[in-house]
Amino acid sequence: MTTTVTFPSVGLDIAAHLYVPDDATGAALVVGHPGTGVKEQTSGTYARLMAERGFVTLAFDAAYQGESGGLPRGLEDPAQRVEDFKAAVSFLTTRPEVDAGRIGLLGICASGGYSLAAAGGDHRVKAVATVCTAEPARQFRYGADGTQDPAVFQGLLDAAAQARTTAARGEDPGVLTMFPETAEQAGALGGEHGIEGWEYYCGARGYHERSAKFLTWDSVDKMASGDVFHAVPLIGPRPILQILGERAVTAWMGLEAHRRATGPAEIHWIEGASHVDLYDKREYIDLAVGKLTDFFAVALDK
Repeated sequence: MTTTVTFPSVGLDIAAHLYVPDDATGAALVVGHPGTGVKEQTSGTYARLMAERGFVTLAFDAAYQGESGGLPRGLEDPAQRVEDFKAAVSFLTTRPEVDAGRIGLLGICASGGYSLAAAGGDHRVKAVATVCTAEPARQFRYGADGTQDPAVFQGLLDAAAQARTTAARGEDPGVLTMFPETAEQAGALGGEHGIEGWEYYCGARGYHERSAKFLTWDSVDKMASGDVFHAVPLIGPRPILQILGERAVTAWMGLEAHRRATGPAEIHWIEGASHVDLYDKREYIDLAVGKLTDFFAVALDK
């Protein structure tokens, strides 16, 4: 059974889909979406598939995005994103279908990083898993593959600073558009990873009208000094699983998070998969879900 629900996060209403299987045993997962994504996309897919395996799951839209509350629209605030995960845990503890002692987090892409930070600071979380782990702050600073010229991010910071000044004068500062107009342009900027991202967010492959595909300019400087991986050492002795695509150019971020782990931590590679393949290609998703099911069955004592 799927139900549309809301819960509060720092005074904002967070929109979510709650999946409750007929054979629910009390084990539950909070499932977070990639950056600029929405709960109807890949996080909803994983939430539904994990519910089919007996877990109560909650897929939510981040604050300022999707159907959730918050102005300005498109704000990416790392602190708020982490708080959204904790607020989702709080919501699950109130549900009669959920055993409050058996809650885990599942973060996809950007939410992979945020879920690790949330788990580090919230001992109600018994285990955390990520799929194609990424962190927006690192990706903005260093690029998806970690080799970006530092001047690129400095230019973004210049633009973000000017946008704040523009807003202070009562003028519209505009937004940072995340994708160019065509897949070819995306490929010129980001290679295969750029093309796949464009196809998923902007093309028929995964398009959703509420996936805004832009960020407010102040999102950039909010992420400038961010490091959600700083909380990874606090997760131990609770277990961590990271599922990474063998061909994912973003895998270096997952490896960096893994090096910081102080407790049980595993990286599981999906052969042949890129970063975006793990969003929607069932031949790869099914492999990931199988591993996630085994992991959480033990970690949450299902």
